Amino acid sequence: MNIESLARWLDGQDIAPGEPVEVSLISGGTSNDIFDIRRGERRMVLRKPPEKVPPGRNETMLREFRVLNALGGTEVPHPEAIAVCDDTDVIGSCFYLMGHVNGWSPMNTDGWPEPFKSDLSLRPGLAYELVEGIAKLGNVDWRARGLEGFGRPDGFHDRQVDRWQAHLAKFRFREIPGLDAAAAWLRTHRPRHWEPGIIHGDYQFANVMFKHGAPAELAALVDFEMATVGDPLLDLGWVVMGWPNADEDRDAAGRYADYTGMPDRADIIEHYAKVSGRDVADIDYYVILARFKMAIVLEGGYARHVKGDGGNPKMAYYGDAVLQMAAQAAELAATTRL
Repeated sequence: MNIESLARWLDGQDIAPGEPVEVSLISGGTSNDIFDIRRGERRMVLRKPPEKVPPGRNETMLREFRVLNALGGTEVPHPEAIAVCDDTDVIGSCFYLMGHVNGWSPMNTDGWPEPFKSDLSLRPGLAYELVEGIAKLGNVDWRARGLEGFGRPDGFHDRQVDRWQAHLAKFRFREIPGLDAAAAWLRTHRPRHWEPGIIHGDYQFANVMFKHGAPAELAALVDFEMATVGDPLLDLGWVVMGWPNADEDRDAAGRYADYTGMPDRADIIEHYAKVSGRDVADIDYYVILARFKMAIVLEGGYARHVKGDGGNPKMAYYGDAVLQMAAQAAELAATTRL
């Protein structure tokens, strides 16, 4: 990163002008690079595409910032939107600055941190706080917050199967049992009544931060790369699709989070309904859609791995996960009462 160029841009934004700029990498990889930026008394976070910018990723940066900016003054915990740059000459890509969040991410800890590691009675709070985040996000008045045209809520469900099947066709190289059955069911069971709202698009423990200490309290929703305006219940389906019940294996083996002590699916669905005021009677549809979509998303990564273009060794494990997710989508489609 060209720090001198970044400093000149920060001067132009009146962000601690003239002060030295300190930059350190927080995380980086195939998706996005995230840097800690310190200048004078300011501590900020810079988010940008990787050095080799994938097609469309610059535009994604601008969309992410638009969402963060729209959330200012709402009940949704989020990083402060500070400034955005659409001039790719500054550091080689579009980027934005957001406020530093004083909290912890489940992705940056070895298991749950204390006191949640030792006191299982505190863990339900993590789950309930998680779903409260999307309950509040989906209820934001997106038109009043300047997000008209950000997404296409009209016909949202009509487009889902065709859109994701078309995406799969770009890299499909094998049969995925159950995927076509799930697609056929989704086409004939679209919700008839729903209220549009902001969708995070990849909502899970990996994309939130919690405040330090107990009781559990969300500090911020992060990573709005997949955000749009559509049906917010899809975010709930995304959370629920892999959530284990009490009679299922709940430890961290095979999962990135330990669900021991967490509430059951029905409990978090009920809590979401209470906070959001939304009807969750058709939740099976959203879980099937989430599993259908996730299977295709992961298959894209696995296809790149098979071709030798993966870059991330974890993609090797996507192959079995895709088959499992597609099978689970078809199984629920065949057994649901909807």
